Amino acid sequence: MPRRFWFAAPVLLALTACALPGAPAAAPLVGSEWRLEDLGGRGVLERVQATLTFPEAGRVAGNSSCNRFVGSYTLMQDRIALGQLGGTRMACAEAVADQETRYLAALQKAQRLEVNGTTMLMHVQGLDKPLRFLRTKP
Repeated sequence: MPRRFWFAAPVLLALTACALPGAPAAAPLVGSEWRLEDLGGRGVLERVQATLTFPEAGRVAGNSSCNRFVGSYTLMQDRIALGQLGGTRMACAEAVADQETRYLAALQKAQRLEVNGTTMLMHVQGLDKPLRFLRTKP
């Protein structure tokens, strides 16, 4: 049986600036849950759920494809920055581990959110296309 333990990886992000005047404000996130539908234009594996939840103000959690993670976030208008994340370290199939690595790396570089109904786009530094999430809980 795989052993689980927590790790801490520095995921230090600074907000590059306060939200620009006139920028749309992100919808309230507290209590919402989201499922990753597209990883910056690369799609996602079928039957492997990567999720993102906002259980309370300033806290984020989810499934990174194989493992669970928790951490902090800061939101100003539509600008988001994730803080330090910790998570389980279970062995995964190679394709799942690859998706997990790409997902966690993208979260570390998150810069801006757009929420439109049941869809959330997370714009990430270095990716041409945003991460696309589908709301699973309001």
